[in-house]
Amino acid sequence: DVVVEEPLDSFATRDFTPDDLLGFLELMEFKTLTRRVRDSLGMGPASDAAAPAIAAAATSNSITPMKALAIAMGEAPVDETQTGPVNTEAYETITTREQLDRWIARGFAAGVIAVDTETDALSSSHSGLVGISLGLGPNDACYIPLAHRENAPAASANTDLFGEAPQVDAAAASNAIVQIPLSEAIAALKPLLEDPSVLKVGQNIKYDLGIFSRYGVRVAPFDDSMLISYSLEAGLHQHGMDELSELHLKHTPIKFADVCGTGKNQISFDKAPIDAATRYSGEDCDVTLRLWSVLKPRLARESALTVYETIERPLPQVVSDMELAGIKVDRDVLNRLSGEFSQRMGAHEAEAHELAGKPFNLGSPKQIGEILFGDMALPGGKKTATGAWATDVSVMEDLADQGHALPRTILDWRQLSKLKSTYADALRDAADPKTGRVHTSYSLAATQTGRLASTEPNLQNIPVRTEEGRKIREAFVAEPGHVLISADYSQIELRLLAHVANIDALKNAFRDGMDIHAMTASEMFDTPIEGMDPMIRRRAKAINFGIIYGISAWGLARQLSIPQGEASAYIARYFERFPGIRDYMNQTKEFAREHGYVTTIFGRKLHIRDIKSTNQGHRGFAERQAINAPLQGSAADLIKRAMIRLPDALSKAGLKAKMLLQVHDELIFEAPQDEADATCKLTADVMAHAHEPAAQLSIPLTVEARAASNWAAAH
Repeated sequence: DVVVEEPLDSFATRDFTPDDLLGFLELMEFKTLTRRVRDSLGMGPASDAAAPAIAAAATSNSITPMKALAIAMGEAPVDETQTGPVNTEAYETITTREQLDRWIARGFAAGVIAVDTETDALSSSHSGLVGISLGLGPNDACYIPLAHRENAPAASANTDLFGEAPQVDAAAASNAIVQIPLSEAIAALKPLLEDPSVLKVGQNIKYDLGIFSRYGVRVAPFDDSMLISYSLEAGLHQHGMDELSELHLKHTPIKFADVCGTGKNQISFDKAPIDAATRYSGEDCDVTLRLWSVLKPRLARESALTVYETIERPLPQVVSDMELAGIKVDRDVLNRLSGEFSQRMGAHEAEAHELAGKPFNLGSPKQIGEILFGDMALPGGKKTATGAWATDVSVMEDLADQGHALPRTILDWRQLSKLKSTYADALRDAADPKTGRVHTSYSLAATQTGRLASTEPNLQNIPVRTEEGRKIREAFVAEPGHVLISADYSQIELRLLAHVANIDALKNAFRDGMDIHAMTASEMFDTPIEGMDPMIRRRAKAINFGIIYGISAWGLARQLSIPQGEASAYIARYFERFPGIRDYMNQTKEFAREHGYVTTIFGRKLHIRDIKSTNQGHRGFAERQAINAPLQGSAADLIKRAMIRLPDALSKAGLKAKMLLQVHDELIFEAPQDEADATCKLTADVMAHAHEPAAQLSIPLTVEARAASNWAAAH
């Protein structure tokens, strides 16, 4: 019943090519087998087909194929070559084809090579490629300058206190830069970077994949030292190269500022001197390969291999493609919104001045504090460490909840100011002037729970439940003849709670397709679902979602604007009606205290740092993290699994849709209008079954997929 894609004839045995076989056997160090094959062929030991490649690859420190295999299998001990001194003066600058070809040959022979790109800006979708570095082992790396500017000045290692650019070496400044033409270098490197038998190792390799994709190179296969660390130690520390180098190698890498300066006089990398660029970029590859050698063996030993191989490692290429695709925005809509927000801010400002009895700057926390707690003498004022009055959102909301008009007006002004600057204006400015598309950047290892984080611009924090947020989403549009499709998991964390806590009432409600909040309200307040008071349902909804985040009676009281005693009674009644939830919370906190981490349904470890803290506040926060992390982490894993499967599923179905955005539990696609229905159906099906076969759920996953001309209408 299995569809055999290869013709059966291709599985037939056939004669081998002696040189190919012997080269492989010798490279893999199968000495006895090599000798037997030579004898069977009547060849003497003098023949050594693989000798040149082996000799080229086998420096004293380089990663050999056998060592790479041992590292991947978790059987390679950490040795002093990986953690020994880093010598940045040992790296080679590649300026000729002869040098480049030699390094490419060494890369093919080694089978594992570190890769890094240097660019003239931060965006992988728009920056220019300046140079490429390669690494084969400790202190064994090179840098290939490709687009450094002629007569760029050499730099000292230090900048001055005022952030000036590196000091110019006048003698070196007169020397012209010899560089291999970029197109020639890319053409030479492409076979190595795309060869399936050579593993490319990077640190945050998603960025490099995006750069190479724009030059027609599809890098594969690859490993990512950042994501290996993230799979092992999410929640314990950050996973940038500098921090990992300090932590695991006891080495402090060269800072970007040491090469390009700081502040207003910082230069772009294409103006950096070649010698400094070689040390900086070569070290990136050197340190990355050392980190890979140290961290990769731990995946198998610490039961993190499945999470890395099935969720983290396939993701960089998928996300890189999303970032490069971008999403179109309508500048006219954004301009109109910016003007509308400005007008409303002006009205709030006039109202605030009238309430205060004098003009003041609504953007100045200092002036706000002086008016609220000085002039008006409102209660509850607290001063910060600097001696100024605290006027953060929690302080202002407390005052507004007490019925004070000015704090509410200031909060309304702040919300509009943020929407205007962060979205209406920033999105307009971030859009590519030629295509009108915005290209966000996703951080793959920035959160404790496994969720992706969007930056520059952040497209994940657009308000969901407000009219203003809906208007901003209207500015995200499809190209002519296309539609945007929003595919969203419905109440995913509540569904996962019902599963992991084994709450029969919740599971039955999800299986029957009931309104889960109305069902909860009916259970808690003995109220019929038919004709239910919307306020009762709203309270049940707040409790449902609040429980996931370990909400306190104080927090619920504030959210529902009710007395704390009443909120406490609601929570107690909730646990009475759904006792399994209390059991889940207690068991999860106890597990976290014992092991220092919790796990998702797919086996990801999420470390909880302060779970044993003697500080009650820190410990309480850690306990709430422990309760929520398995749910939010499982949801994050689930949508990642869907993202990994969807590009191939769409391609195999002959659909032209492209995945553009991930916003927590939602995926955004752009598809031809005549393929909208088919794309919605396939997307919802893949997402609903993304947990299989790794996990079996006792509740169904529901995905709502809708198509429209803009994001707001599809959401």
